[in-house]
Amino acid sequence: MLVIWLVINKMKLLFVFFGLLLGVTTVSADIYKYTAPDGGVYYTDKPPNKSYKRIIRSKPKGYVAAFKHLEKNKKQYTSIIAAAAEKHGLDPNLVHAVIQSESAYDAKAISSAGAVGLMQLMPETARQYGADDRKDPTQNIFAGTRYLKYLIGLFDGNLKLSIAAYNAGENTVKKYHNQIPPYPETQNYVKQVLSLYNKKS
Repeated sequence: MLVIWLVINKMKLLFVFFGLLLGVTTVSADIYKYTAPDGGVYYTDKPPNKSYKRIIRSKPKGYVAAFKHLEKNKKQYTSIIAAAAEKHGLDPNLVHAVIQSESAYDAKAISSAGAVGLMQLMPETARQYGADDRKDPTQNIFAGTRYLKYLIGLFDGNLKLSIAAYNAGENTVKKYHNQIPPYPETQNYVKQVLSLYNKKS
């Protein structure tokens, strides 16, 4: 178990940390943060309670390997993505951009936090948006696209905030007063998805 902390107390700065946030791409587990009443800030990959909030979400295991077969994998799901995008009124290129960023079109992808499939759905999100089997590509894509549509409506069509919410959670975006959260992983994720989307559009 990796436990990392940064404690700030008056004029003293004690830390055992920071290659982590600077080297986000090498992290193999989600990272959570908790700010204690005394000002101490704690980071861990295994939060002991719900007071810890996720600030870095790792890529699913096998992402790099799947990326090597990106175009081949993409072709398998293009028609499903088109159907889901049409049903929910989204540009299919946006759905493609999210899927490429999330799983590199690997339907078997599972993250360290338990997100599953092409659009990396957590159990609660999958149930809420209609996927009984997150490993089923069709259910995963339709549920993920529906969720993405919901976020776009929630943030009044603001793609940056919607994409940030897909990565970090809608409540996190709201917490930061409808701004992209100041987490390197989320900020990089938004840039990646928008870059892919703009190239495809």
